[in-house]
Amino acid sequence: MRVLFLAALLTAATALVAQDAVKVVKQSAPEKALVFEAIIPAPRAAVWRAFTTSKGLSTWLTPGAVVDLRKGGEWTAHFPAGKTGGGTIVSFAPEKELVVSAMAPEQFPTVRAQRTIAKFQFIPTDDGFTLVRLVQTGWQAGPEWDKAYDYLAQGNAQLLETLRRRFVDGPIDWKKEWGSGSSN
Repeated sequence: MRVLFLAALLTAATALVAQDAVKVVKQSAPEKALVFEAIIPAPRAAVWRAFTTSKGLSTWLTPGAVVDLRKGGEWTAHFPAGKTGGGTIVSFAPEKELVVSAMAPEQFPTVRAQRTIAKFQFIPTDDGFTLVRLVQTGWQAGPEWDKAYDYLAQGNAQLLETLRRRFVDGPIDWKKEWGSGSSN
């Protein structure tokens, strides 16, 4: 009888240890992230200015973009039909990194309100160009979060491609891009 009791106790203890091990594994799982990289054919200082000044951002993202380069400052794109994107600057290291508390598009209101973190890194290459790496984290579980993730998987790739295009073809002519109703 004593052996059966000890065996049952040992089995219960083993189950508890195994259950705790599963919890630890789940807690240490890697964070979900969107990661993009683009080689921009320009020196890091030029790419940094295009990314972190209102004038520079307006040459490739949208006319009338606003950048207030300070912790808590805005990094905002004003698109046609009153839509906005961007977010609030969390931190920056000049010519090295910009971290933004990013707003999702309006069609994802919960994600937009709760935000994700977008970290842009600016890395010089041996040939004088700049590698821009975007890592977007802070994703939560749920259908709206999954849809926003899928949407931004395409949108972030387009964002970096537009930045690359700005340095290949020059500043974007917004009148040609969006029609005569747009301004620089």
